[in-house]
Amino acid sequence: QRDEQARPKKEEKPWSLDQFVVAPEEGKTRFHDFDIPEDVMHAIADLEFQFCTPVQAEVLEPAMKAQNVMAQAQTGTGKTAAFLISTFSRYIKLGEGERRKNGCPRMLVIAPTRELVIQINKDAKALGKHTKMRSVALYGGMDYEKQQRELDRGPVDLIAATPGRLLDFCRQRVVDLSQVETLVIDEADRMLDMGFIPDVKQIIRKLPPREKRATMLFSATLSDDVKRLASQWMVDPVSVDIEPEQVAVDTVDQVVYLVSSQDKFKLLYNMLKKGDMSRVLIFGNRRDRTQKLADYLHEYGIDCGLLSGAVQQKKRLSILEAFREGRVPILVATDVAGRGIHVDEISHVVNFDFPYEPEDYVHRIGRTGRAGSEGVAVSFACEDESFIIPEIEKYIGRPLTCEQPEESLLVDLPKPVRKRPSRKGEMERPRDGERSRNGQGRPGGGRGRGPRAGDRSRSRTQRSSRSPGGRARRPA
Repeated sequence: QRDEQARPKKEEKPWSLDQFVVAPEEGKTRFHDFDIPEDVMHAIADLEFQFCTPVQAEVLEPAMKAQNVMAQAQTGTGKTAAFLISTFSRYIKLGEGERRKNGCPRMLVIAPTRELVIQINKDAKALGKHTKMRSVALYGGMDYEKQQRELDRGPVDLIAATPGRLLDFCRQRVVDLSQVETLVIDEADRMLDMGFIPDVKQIIRKLPPREKRATMLFSATLSDDVKRLASQWMVDPVSVDIEPEQVAVDTVDQVVYLVSSQDKFKLLYNMLKKGDMSRVLIFGNRRDRTQKLADYLHEYGIDCGLLSGAVQQKKRLSILEAFREGRVPILVATDVAGRGIHVDEISHVVNFDFPYEPEDYVHRIGRTGRAGSEGVAVSFACEDESFIIPEIEKYIGRPLTCEQPEESLLVDLPKPVRKRPSRKGEMERPRDGERSRNGQGRPGGGRGRGPRAGDRSRSRTQRSSRSPGGRARRPA
């Protein structure tokens, strides 16, 4: 045993591109087809990427040449890897250059949600693990001092940030954006939607002029407002158009169940109990709706996680990681919280509430059917929600299959098996087969609840009260 300990360790053979063989296939683009440095290719091999997604195939070459790029591509199409691989490759070829002070990045990625920023940073660490690239995520809802300590550890190559927290660090002079070589604005349409554009403009004023940096803008839709912003922020961009409905139409089996509002929860419960839904993401329209829905699922013996703006950030991260690892198979979320969910194995997306806008429908169902796999999207349309269906059909360019749920999905609920958490102002649960006197039953049931008359008028009001970007601002 002593001899074994004294024996020198066998040196590992250095990795080479010969260990990563991908045979050419007609109609597909390989990462091998680009001049990507070996250290980045090593990470691509570790992640078992073989062929580029459409957005990667079109973005990599111009981005590696430091050209400006304006791309229409939604979350789940591989755009994060596209801008990371291209930029890391270019920086490696250029060399490290002059040593920069702490908090002075070469690359800045701005994204609208904390979850998306966290995911971008996670991807950057994975794709840069064999390089010297160092990345830091800055976002609200977490310890400011902890993020500052991360910046103080040494020079950083990439900062991924939400606008508000980034400006906080800039005001404190912890972050200096004067040497940014590459700017990425991710989900520009969502930036408009959430009212972030004034903050983004303030950030851009702190950067080198647009002629002295490479800028990439990604958006699920290239509306006139987004194009107008792009023209202010970049010179002669290469335009990449990956249709957002590709994910929705080609890889997701979509069905709409016509159901009364009071039967929605019954339908959801019976669907989940059938047992053929391995990993499920359920969307509601508001924080209170998702909270109550999660509480009722718990009451009826179905464990689930909850992601909404009302959940503390630290808890949201642990819930998201548990869902990603499969320890929590069911997740209830709002639209904004759902933007940071990047999990390839989601089998079903359920729209318990129909979204207010067609774009949100596409974003939601794009959580399934990812990475070329098949997915299922089920939407519940009650008597007060069907008005949005024609708008969605027009947006995705195909009709939705609307049908009555089979009888087995509408059998009566059993008795609850757990006590539901008591929350201030919560509705009283009616006895089986009844509605309470004020008409407020289970989630989706009774007048004055859910996206019924009150919510419908609210969504129309939102559409008339546009933000400067031309879209309604909605809470998480």
